[in-house]
Amino acid sequence: MQTKIHSQYYHPLTFNFVKAYLITMRPYLFFVSGMTGIVGLAYTLPKNLISTISIITASFLSYGFGQALTDCFQTDTDSISSPYRPLTQGIVLKDHFLFVSIAGLIFCITVFVIHNPINLILGTAAGLGLATYTYFKRKFWAGPFYNAWIVAVLCIMAFLTGENSDVKNININFLLVLISVFSGYANFVLSGYFKDIEADKVTGYNTLPVIYGRRFAAYSSDMFALVMVSTGFVIMYLRINEIGSVSSIIPAIAFLSISLLIVFAAQLLLHKVKTDMEAHSAIALVVHSYILQLSGLALLQQSNLLVFLILFYIGFNLVMKFRPEKSQI
Repeated sequence: MQTKIHSQYYHPLTFNFVKAYLITMRPYLFFVSGMTGIVGLAYTLPKNLISTISIITASFLSYGFGQALTDCFQTDTDSISSPYRPLTQGIVLKDHFLFVSIAGLIFCITVFVIHNPINLILGTAAGLGLATYTYFKRKFWAGPFYNAWIVAVLCIMAFLTGENSDVKNININFLLVLISVFSGYANFVLSGYFKDIEADKVTGYNTLPVIYGRRFAAYSSDMFALVMVSTGFVIMYLRINEIGSVSSIIPAIAFLSISLLIVFAAQLLLHKVKTDMEAHSAIALVVHSYILQLSGLALLQQSNLLVFLILFYIGFNLVMKFRPEKSQI
């Protein structure tokens, strides 16, 4: 028997509530924030194995808690574009989801703060950014940029947890990594808007494709993709000059090259999208390219991560197959 509050809402201490919250978290996209944290760690010196596991875990979960938090403020458009989501079905209380999301984000931020107190400032800023994202999503000029800076901050927070966790140790390679993270995630956000255009029109979300149409938005997406892949190959060039050899970074080159091919295919598909229901294939490829790109960047610095990153990518593909709504990413 399903236990609900007032015979309508699932009680927080029930399996059904947990299931509903997990659906809202989008576990298949944990790999996006997880990979963002991993690439940040790759450019520093992790303190120990336990530290590494804790940072990757916090990075991994941060997407889910952040997504659930922002969903609490977007039930108007989600009720049209994503009626499968629990918050739009009226089976859970928004206040309960807000509480769990904030508590989860506090946990994730605390993990980063334990390793470096400066992460309290960065984590708080990122948390406030998530809480205010919906306002900026309504502005065609802001949404992708606003969401992307939050993810870039996650990468910085992971970097600052290492032994050489000092802002002075941020070099040109890592700055380029941040640009790649920022542009790659901004592309994911912008391409993601293509699946919600009709709902966003009705509910007043003036996203770029709503205001200027799919064609202009697709070309804008191309620019983000171009910046992501080009910075990756610049980092590769700089790394080759540093180590004076190509042999040790062949796996990294392979990941970066595959990412390039996939994002090229994604952008071609995005230009062909005519309806919201057609967008998910292109968006999925954008996510694949982002994870592969950051995997390649991590391998440029830490080639010993190869087996782990292969398993990580396999895990991502497996979880993607079990998402509850195939037309949604």
